[in-house]
Amino acid sequence: MQLDTETDNSFYVTTPIYYVNDLPHIGHTYTTIAADVLARYMREKGTNVFFLTGTDEHGQKIQKAAEANSRSPKELTDEVVTRFRDVWKRLCITNDDFIRTTEERHVSRVQKIFKAIYDKGDIYLGEYEGWYCTPCESFWTQGQLADSKCPDCARAPEMLKEESYFFRLSKYQDFLLQYFEEHPEFIRPRSRRNELLNRIKAGLEDISVSRAAVEWGITVPMNPKHTIYVWVDALFNYITALGDENSDRFKSFWPANIHIIGKEILWFHGVIWPALLKSLDIELPLQVFTHGWWTIEGKKMSKSLGNAIDPISITDKYGVDAFRYFMLREVPFGLDGNFSYTALQNRVNDDLGNDLGNLLYRTLSMTQKYFKGIIPKSDSVSNDNNKLSENAALIEKQIEQNICNSQFSLSLEAIWIYIKQANKYVEDSKPWVLAKDETRKEELALTIYNLNEALRIIAIFIYPFMPDTSKKIHEQLGILEIEENMRRDTTWGGLAAGIKIQKGEPLFPKIED
Repeated sequence: MQLDTETDNSFYVTTPIYYVNDLPHIGHTYTTIAADVLARYMREKGTNVFFLTGTDEHGQKIQKAAEANSRSPKELTDEVVTRFRDVWKRLCITNDDFIRTTEERHVSRVQKIFKAIYDKGDIYLGEYEGWYCTPCESFWTQGQLADSKCPDCARAPEMLKEESYFFRLSKYQDFLLQYFEEHPEFIRPRSRRNELLNRIKAGLEDISVSRAAVEWGITVPMNPKHTIYVWVDALFNYITALGDENSDRFKSFWPANIHIIGKEILWFHGVIWPALLKSLDIELPLQVFTHGWWTIEGKKMSKSLGNAIDPISITDKYGVDAFRYFMLREVPFGLDGNFSYTALQNRVNDDLGNDLGNLLYRTLSMTQKYFKGIIPKSDSVSNDNNKLSENAALIEKQIEQNICNSQFSLSLEAIWIYIKQANKYVEDSKPWVLAKDETRKEELALTIYNLNEALRIIAIFIYPFMPDTSKKIHEQLGILEIEENMRRDTTWGGLAAGIKIQKGEPLFPKIED
């Protein structure tokens, strides 16, 4: 995601809309936290942000699950959607909109879009015969099956033969090949781009975009006996949430700057989605970023193993910000990762407790001890030899570069380099020694000011990742008026002298268990 954060005045980031056949788990939270970090960072820079998430609520899987529980599909989806909303609130997710595919604003627009593609001649009526995986809601050719099983979930698909509407995906093969060539950053990471490119080169076939046997879906406007295939229905949420093409919101935010997705849905977002948009003569999103999968303690996450991680339970024990930090610090974004409770505990105790928490606690303790809790005034605040000042400016540039490339772990790594530099500054400057010499009082004041100012800047650095911790640091520094969408000002010297600190409890008490 290449951005000019000085000139771009709008930013549109999306997660997938999550299928409501399951409760929120670590995979959902990973994607959504990443999108939230981007949204928060861009708002700090003064950019007009639109952050969209939501739920995908149609399809055969939902229809069957509702029937099995003697409930209507809408009753089932309403219940699960509440859980998603609750989890996002718990994780401090700042989405600007939450779209459901059962909402009228989505249903009516999708029907108009489907009819427009049909009128163009890119959708036609035919007969589908082939393999269909109900759990994945996916069509497969014989050649795509792996040992006669679905390549995504390894379950046995069923053979279908039914009347269906088809989209002329094959028509857009040359367009996609050319677009991939001219826009090398459209699909990231590069390995995923190459994977898609090879599949496109192997040849594209027209795809089924309706189901005659599924009632729980959006009705095909030309033929009420059919419903629109759930994946086609779902993809259009990215534009239905913006309103029609003449709306102010659509004009302000489309094309999307980045769709963040898991690698299992790359084919839909990297091939089918751009072809549909091209058929509609709508500009393509700037980037689709595909992250990897998580294993749990080295094992694949699955219902049968019962090892899915509940975000509510884990944040009850470790804290929301600790969980947000770990998810984006532990693994480079784009690669597969392993969730380990030991690794999480080590990150909390070492990175958050020993490094960040200890820096705050001892800085405020020295401020209290040597200056009665008042941020001291120094005549040397902008000292050119101040390494904390120089390094803060360098780190800010690294954070911007890495966040704008969705390299969240590298951004956090850079921040922690600065935190360690601040801790080393304490050891090198030895305030406890300076305090014993009346002739070095100005030097002591400068040292204590620098440490408090470094903490102010660190609080800004970590805000997109750990918003609550950022707020607590500001409050303990005596900066009590914190706006939710604060501007990102890391200019050295922003902390006013004379403020009284509000020293609190340690941010991250050590976890013994």
